Amino acid sequence: MEFIQSQEIQETPKPELSNGRANKLDPQDRAFHDWYRFVLSFPPHLVRDYIEKFNLTHKSVILDPFCGTGTTLVEAKLAKMRAIGLEGNPFPHLASSVKTDWNLDVDNFSKQARQIAEKAIAILKSQGIDDNLSFKEDKDLRLKTLSPEVEKLILANSISPLPLHKTLILVECLKSYENTPFYRHALVALGNALVFKISNLHFGPEVGVKNLKSDVPVISNWLLEIDKMTNDLQKVSGKSFPDTKVHLADARSFDMIEPNSVDAVITSPPYPNEKDYTRTTRLESVLLGFINNKEELRELKRRLVRSNTRGIYKGDDDDQWVSNFPEIQRIAEAIENRRIELGKDSGFEKLYAKATKLYFGGMAKHLADLRKVLRPGAQLAYVVGDQASYLRVMIRTGQILGDIAKSLGYELVNIDLFRTRLATATKEQLREEVVILKWRG
Repeated sequence: MEFIQSQEIQETPKPELSNGRANKLDPQDRAFHDWYRFVLSFPPHLVRDYIEKFNLTHKSVILDPFCGTGTTLVEAKLAKMRAIGLEGNPFPHLASSVKTDWNLDVDNFSKQARQIAEKAIAILKSQGIDDNLSFKEDKDLRLKTLSPEVEKLILANSISPLPLHKTLILVECLKSYENTPFYRHALVALGNALVFKISNLHFGPEVGVKNLKSDVPVISNWLLEIDKMTNDLQKVSGKSFPDTKVHLADARSFDMIEPNSVDAVITSPPYPNEKDYTRTTRLESVLLGFINNKEELRELKRRLVRSNTRGIYKGDDDDQWVSNFPEIQRIAEAIENRRIELGKDSGFEKLYAKATKLYFGGMAKHLADLRKVLRPGAQLAYVVGDQASYLRVMIRTGQILGDIAKSLGYELVNIDLFRTRLATATKEQLREEVVILKWRG
């Protein structure tokens, strides 16, 4: 693969939104999107902008190969377009599937959710626990806990003992409805309640623990999420929308998608930094049974583009895809030289340079295999951000991805400025951009 030197690309700022508002979820966009959403997800209005710019119609097929919690998929469905998503992390995959599944009997869903709630409340009351009243733990009460192996998978103190007990009771009650049409929706509702109301998690933007809650209502908070879902589903009841397909899959391979079938890609891949994206969804993934041990966690990470050192494994060789890219090799060398200069010698720090090459290699592999499913004239939008978390060595992600795409036969149409954001490491403003590509076939 030969390196193609980048050319000056015109940048198109978005003046209609302030920088601070650019990545926010507008109140009018909360329907479906707010069922479960990454804190740093890109906003629905950005998807709508590129649906319009690409002149897509109801006949178009949109692909999001890093679909996360389904922002692109929901917007495509609302626009009555067919959409396909790929996601390697099982709980966000479930969330994307649920957020685009609007074929539920809403009244039955609400009714059965309340039956489950009543069952859970009765069990708790038999133990002397009122879910809606603050409770001082009885030393004689045996609370449900996680096994030591499972507990090691989540952040320490991410959920307090009593809310954990009540959550596990509700999960047990839910399991008897596992074969019902609404079961997956009920799980996503609980996942959202766990993250934002029941747990001690705090996002700023990294996930951490803050303000430990000795007790918090679990059943009622879950029902509030159920009501949010049913209210949104009632608004689309009786209307026709195309089906959306969401695959639990690695974005570096597209064997599950029909060749020559995709008109547009609107997506946001992971950025090359030390953010372990699986930590963001770890609590709900573990408590709801999607990750049960370290091996399952490792298998999950193997499905993801290597964007951080905690996802690197022996035998990873995506870096061979970018061995002839001087700029990537220069950045990797600069990171390694800075590491040596600063005397940083932990196992993870020694992998910073490798992680950078694996990331761009994985994205090259992704773009290479993607070509077979694109129709001639397909248009692509990749939301990415510059990074400086590897010992403050600047990585111009958007420009490098544009160069990789050109070497694979794509046309680099433009790099639009989406917004700037403050880097925690350097206290500098970093650019978030949308790399616009075209596949001529």
